[in-house]
Amino acid sequence: MSNEARPLFSIVSAVYNVAPYLPDFIASIERQTHGLDDVEILMIDDGSTDESPRLLAEWANRHPKTVRVITQENAGQGAARNAGIKAAHGEWITFPDPDDTVNDKYLQVVADFIEAHPDAHMAATHRLIWNEAEDKVTDRHPLRSMFHANPYVDLSLNPERFHGSSPATFFRLDRIRDLGLEFDGRIRPNFEDGHFNSRYLLSFDQPRVGFLDAARYHYRKRADDSSTLQTAQAHPGRYNVVPKLGYLDLVERARELHGRVPRWLESFLLYELHWYFRATDSHAASTGRPQGGPVTDEFHAVAAEILGQIDVDEALRYVPPTVPGQTRLILAHGYEEQPWHDPFVHLKKFDVDQVIVKASYFYTGDLPTEVWRANGEPIEPLHAKVRDLEFYGRTLMHERSVWLPANRSLQLDLDGAAVDIVYERPYGPTRVAPPGQIRWFGSPLSQRARSRVPKHLQIKKPESRQGKIAQRLMRTPQVRKKYADAWVLMDRVHDAADSGEILFRYLRAHHPEINAWFVLEKGGKEWERFRKEGHGDRLVAYGSLQWRLLLAHAKHLLSSHADAAVVAPAEITEFTPRNWRFHFLQHGVIKDDISSWLDSKEMDTFVVSTRQEMASIAGDHTPYVFTTREVALTGLPRFDRLREVGLRFPPDKRDLLLVTPTWRNGLLPPVIKGSQRRELDSSLLESDFVQQWMSYICDDTLAEACRRHGLKLGFLPHPNLQPLLPMMHLPDHVLPLSYEGGDPQELFARARAVVTDFSSIAFNAAYLQRPVVYFQFDADTVLGGGHVGRAGYFEYPRDGFGPVEEDKDSAVAATIQALDHGPDPLPAYQARIDASFQERDGKCCERVVAHVKLTEGNRSRLPAEPTPQMPATVVRP
Repeated sequence: MSNEARPLFSIVSAVYNVAPYLPDFIASIERQTHGLDDVEILMIDDGSTDESPRLLAEWANRHPKTVRVITQENAGQGAARNAGIKAAHGEWITFPDPDDTVNDKYLQVVADFIEAHPDAHMAATHRLIWNEAEDKVTDRHPLRSMFHANPYVDLSLNPERFHGSSPATFFRLDRIRDLGLEFDGRIRPNFEDGHFNSRYLLSFDQPRVGFLDAARYHYRKRADDSSTLQTAQAHPGRYNVVPKLGYLDLVERARELHGRVPRWLESFLLYELHWYFRATDSHAASTGRPQGGPVTDEFHAVAAEILGQIDVDEALRYVPPTVPGQTRLILAHGYEEQPWHDPFVHLKKFDVDQVIVKASYFYTGDLPTEVWRANGEPIEPLHAKVRDLEFYGRTLMHERSVWLPANRSLQLDLDGAAVDIVYERPYGPTRVAPPGQIRWFGSPLSQRARSRVPKHLQIKKPESRQGKIAQRLMRTPQVRKKYADAWVLMDRVHDAADSGEILFRYLRAHHPEINAWFVLEKGGKEWERFRKEGHGDRLVAYGSLQWRLLLAHAKHLLSSHADAAVVAPAEITEFTPRNWRFHFLQHGVIKDDISSWLDSKEMDTFVVSTRQEMASIAGDHTPYVFTTREVALTGLPRFDRLREVGLRFPPDKRDLLLVTPTWRNGLLPPVIKGSQRRELDSSLLESDFVQQWMSYICDDTLAEACRRHGLKLGFLPHPNLQPLLPMMHLPDHVLPLSYEGGDPQELFARARAVVTDFSSIAFNAAYLQRPVVYFQFDADTVLGGGHVGRAGYFEYPRDGFGPVEEDKDSAVAATIQALDHGPDPLPAYQARIDASFQERDGKCCERVVAHVKLTEGNRSRLPAEPTPQMPATVVRP
């Protein structure tokens, strides 16, 4: 860079403890085809304590005329960038983050644009997502469509465009200085960039921005999820500081400067706000975002104020097409004072066999007065519920869903007025049609168009050899005859002995007319046990060619699990569509809110076991989408055998203190693709979770109590934790137990008492009327969304079947008290058990089969089923 000439570009980067990433950043700058002769690079070391200062010094030594390092005490990214602004000399300035990179022609593309458009106010570069874990760069940023064809626009005429990323922006430095513009370091954990960019653009009546497709900025999505954006969800500032000092401040500045909020800023703010409302509290429980309290109260107040000062209906016509329809409704109506409802009802799902159709609409406030008519006559919906859409502890909208007979003409009046009926929910009016949206709605090759092709007309082109063979053989008469109308049952891919197996055995004994098969992974203990017990001719190996052919003709798939490996195996869908009905047998009683996991599953039967569980799923004002059409109060099939085995173990034969903790989502690695297994390593042994349970089972006082009562302490961790057992150094008095190859029902029946944490196994113990103790040392984390789902209707102190303890010594004392009391639960807990399980008749399998058969035929003439209500709370101990 010449000492006389003013550099064209100033690159300012705020550096704080990014040593592992700096070499990639530096290399990408040094590879610029534009060269660095008219570039100055200012690296602001914001008090780094790692190797970053050394790496920066080495870079400056290699390029002393280009690279300058400025060191300051840690003051935050904004302060570091502001220091760079003061020291910069370039005509244009940009602020890339030092853990990201840019493509080789990045500066050249920007330089060419500036030369071609000397009147431009801003150059925006195209952000790509760099997934560090996979070392893969993808063009999947939700705003990527803004860069198609390199548009150069006046935002006052093109309000569908905006740009809020300072690292991927080039600004005129003189304009920044004239405005006295600085980054506001108070705005954390995000939107400091968006605030700066918007204030800069607000200074122009007609801001002119070039969107440069070929200038590629690679945003690094760190493998350890440690970047600011990746951790922002749990930061309280996102819910009080950002909306107030970021979004609302821009609204007020715009009104002061222009007398109104420019449309481009309105669409930008709606885009930013929409991220708060993409997922309900149920679906975002694991993110750590607040779901109540002063922080969320302030958030709701500020959000309402922002939305009240912009023309939401008009601005929504310009927001990017990636903003979902439900989120648009929340933005438009969630904070309105007056009640609102859709001006139509959407007929969204038709069941051909059952001759019923699902209808739905959204509303705020109280449920409108409904009058449904079939052939002109008033009718009650066959199944109905209200689903609450809750955000940050407040219900902002409801979805009403009903099932109606589809063999009659349907009409609906809401609050005394007829409403339209639509067969597809309108996308909503838009003022700008980007190329991607045109292709989505107009191209016969789009994913939208392909999804509308009926299953029987879909052409599948398998890639695997097994898939190609299966597609050819599935049409042969022998295969079609063998697997005609098959009922396919399974538990886990690699485990059995749960409701799937119990129901399979029931079908073989009581319904030989049903073509029932059982699926299991070949080669394990469970496979050998199953084969030796006489069902080998009906046992099919998961992943085999026979399994592919079986599922290609399955009429029903019934499983105690609903993981993708069970309900949507890619090995099947590559050569044939899913034609079966799925029936979720469950592997426990649901007590927590796990709607985020289950709502996306297509089910025809959803087995539940208690009235409370039924109401929490199919009742009104719950987060679940399911109604009484799917949810059936049958009891778990495994309860039939549990009852039978339990009767074989009177008090004098109960020889176990059964300790059975469940798993923790945050502790375990993801499921291995195409399976239900996880690879665990010994580092988990050092976790607080394992240490707490080891402290409990190794307690000397507890060991002595077991000896005194003639009991063995059996340790049966959740199946996801079973691989840890060989690594754990258990004392001699502790008996390690496994699900695989064993009989878990017999273990429960042998239990004198059961100790668990949050596991639904406590319901097994309660069904058998065994004493229960809950050891919940991490209740705040687990019930706050740190596991799967969040706390639901079941409150352990109020509804649990035994005492709830939070420390080891108290849990040990409670366990000894339960053992000393005798084989039965204390009276107060027994009352809760009786209220939960009103029928222990051994007919759960029979009821499940009846419901599955019900799904095969016409349900349009059946009487309406009442929406279940939550029973009153039972007894406190």
